[in-house]
Amino acid sequence: MPQGSPARTVGARLREAREKRGVSLRQIANSTRISVMSLEALERSDLSRLPGGIFTKAFIRAYAQEVGLDPDRTIQDFIAELPPAVAMATAHPAALEDGEKLDSDRKAVATALRLALVSLPIIGLVIYYGTHRTPARGAESHAPATDTPVAQQPPVGAAGTPLAPAAVPAAAVRASGLSMEISPRARCWVSVNTDGEQVFSGLMNAGDKRVIHAKEQIALNVGDAGAFVYTLNGRAGKALGAPGEAVSTRITLENLEDFLKP
Repeated sequence: MPQGSPARTVGARLREAREKRGVSLRQIANSTRISVMSLEALERSDLSRLPGGIFTKAFIRAYAQEVGLDPDRTIQDFIAELPPAVAMATAHPAALEDGEKLDSDRKAVATALRLALVSLPIIGLVIYYGTHRTPARGAESHAPATDTPVAQQPPVGAAGTPLAPAAVPAAAVRASGLSMEISPRARCWVSVNTDGEQVFSGLMNAGDKRVIHAKEQIALNVGDAGAFVYTLNGRAGKALGAPGEAVSTRITLENLEDFLKP
């Protein structure tokens, strides 16, 4: 379908295509799960009322598909309308995510190398003592066995009192990584990035479930915060916003407690 004159804004072209089809904003909101407020902002090209980045691009794609416009062309035209600084941030989110993923991969490789360097001397010592202590074990096998077993005694301190077991550091009992289960109560558009890599983007319906795992962080874009229900590491999560509100947020190991219900 022709896109129309490039002199008109993308928002105006979206509105024109919608009106030609005789479709209301409420109908598009119901089918895409994008709030009417956000759709109105798209038609007015009001960037202050839009979440920005890949979230706004996803809104434009969904709207364009509903009214029969080419989604990719519409997104390109929208980016061309933006101020240079905003256009760069909107057009290249994947490059930023790739950078985060590359940095994460480098950290993982560095950690693996450190573990290997620590493990090699230990393995060498185990092999050395295993081969040199074999005769000694053979000699011990011929030693007369005693009838009375030696009871293991707990370690004692200077005063002769048993020592208490060492306390486990708090950091050691903290959950390793992040685990999120998403189960919306109503139809909801969701985009999820884990550790800088997109793992899901699309509509979820009531009754759908999706489990997400991450080492360090989960970035969320949600089209209807009131419909979005989730758990984090087995605990219920707080509401991310009001019904119909579009929300972008990032959950990490450091701010995990801020997203959990008491």
